[in-house]
Amino acid sequence: MRKLFSSRIVVFAGLVSLPMAVSPRIGQNIPTADYRNDPRLETLRTFFAKLGCPAWRYAATFLEAADDYALDWRLLPSISYVESTGGKAARNNNIFGWDSGRARFSSPTAGIHTIGFHLAHDSMYRDKDLDALLATYNPNAEYAATVKSVMRRIAPSE
Repeated sequence: MRKLFSSRIVVFAGLVSLPMAVSPRIGQNIPTADYRNDPRLETLRTFFAKLGCPAWRYAATFLEAADDYALDWRLLPSISYVESTGGKAARNNNIFGWDSGRARFSSPTAGIHTIGFHLAHDSMYRDKDLDALLATYNPNAEYAATVKSVMRRIAPSE
């Protein structure tokens, strides 16, 4: 009994500590970058605001996630626009349609960081070019072209 109990504690401790070691910085008190003077911030806010999308409120979070996870800064906002019209059709704070829309996030900010983390670190997405990453995200033949079109609407490629 004692051995069974102690092995369960070790497994439990491992499960509790694992998410902190490999998960995004959701809920952590890490200083965030100041995007107030970043021209990308106003570009994203303007894009979403013109279309009446609630995601305009998360423009700085999109930039933070892109910078944290070395993603094109237009990618996450574009996916959110294609999947939920920038939050208009989002359920459970899932503005990305993650897990066929079934995923639940504690906030849109948590969802942005979670999806950014997955796109940068999951073996399914990591080290893929944009077309391959988008084909993995959604295998629909037109999906990559649609997301890339939104990316160009936000800002021309750099």
